[in-house]
Amino acid sequence: MNIRIRSAVGEAMTRLRGADVAGATAAIQQALAGRPVQPPQEPGGDETGRAGSIVPRCLGDVLQSLRTVQARVADQPGTARRQPGPAEEDGRFRSRSFRSAAGALAYKLYVPADHAGRELALVVMLHGCTQDPDDFARGTRMNRLADEFGIIVAYPHQPRSANAQGCWNWFDPRHQRRGAGEPAALAGLAQELAAEFGIDRARVFVAGLSAGGAMADVLSSTYPDIFAAAGIHSGLPHGAASDVMSAFAAMKGNAKPISRGTGSGARQIIFHGTADATVHPSNGETLFARASARNGALGELTTDVVVNGRHVTRTLVGPTHGPATTEYWLVQGAGHAWSGGDGAGSFTDVSGPDASREMIRFFLET
Repeated sequence: MNIRIRSAVGEAMTRLRGADVAGATAAIQQALAGRPVQPPQEPGGDETGRAGSIVPRCLGDVLQSLRTVQARVADQPGTARRQPGPAEEDGRFRSRSFRSAAGALAYKLYVPADHAGRELALVVMLHGCTQDPDDFARGTRMNRLADEFGIIVAYPHQPRSANAQGCWNWFDPRHQRRGAGEPAALAGLAQELAAEFGIDRARVFVAGLSAGGAMADVLSSTYPDIFAAAGIHSGLPHGAASDVMSAFAAMKGNAKPISRGTGSGARQIIFHGTADATVHPSNGETLFARASARNGALGELTTDVVVNGRHVTRTLVGPTHGPATTEYWLVQGAGHAWSGGDGAGSFTDVSGPDASREMIRFFLET
């Protein structure tokens, strides 16, 4: 192994410690091509769990070694992990599991310290590719809002056994319909938790980032009787893809035609950045147009605001009196990251606006 390849393997191992499989692959590819190792434009690969470029055959042995290293790193105590906070130590943020005919889910559950006697709500949080429940909770800071507003927060975990990069399979027809696959399992989890904590159906919500946002729209479309509202951040519309190739097309802004739908549906709040190079902003526009159409010809109000020097266009659709049925935040200059998140988590943009707080505000409006 020459010096260039040895250096690339070292760089790849470093990226694997951050769960950046695509970046590790790119480091090796660039070294074999005689190019300096460059950081990938969007870490974490794509939202299907498939690498964005074809890996040459000569990389097979190297990549297998890298996968082995990744597995070892994941098992080493203290590697890429933080010390548990007070909520974890006293059992308020704990690991649990759910099992149903549709499948099994491991998940983390956050329970506010003073939840007894409060009117609770439930939010199911769906992480993006390469993320996990701890990372997503840290990056979105949703647990802090849970204490403030009395929210039970569930973070289902998509294992690598289900998708190579831990993505929810939003593009697979087996996971796009009611009564089967991941949507059925996630809806079943929400029902079980709502029953356990005595939460009214009108206060059960789902939110997600990227592939998680796409799956949140699947749930919003297929289980509007379970989820009263959905928060979709940097996601894609249900039905935009039916396989891996059409998923790539949708992510680039060339989604297959989808029905806008009719009749009422779950309320939606949508966030998307204009500089998102992973999921084209047109997907946010499509989500907004379809959600608006589902709720009929209602009033629309668009305002431009500035948050921390960043321009944001906020559009509301809804009745003259009462909460909006659809809300769309187009964040100028923002990339593929959770707006207003904590920099300690992956795929976060600390500049804001605070997507977590705005989603909770939207969910709880009556």
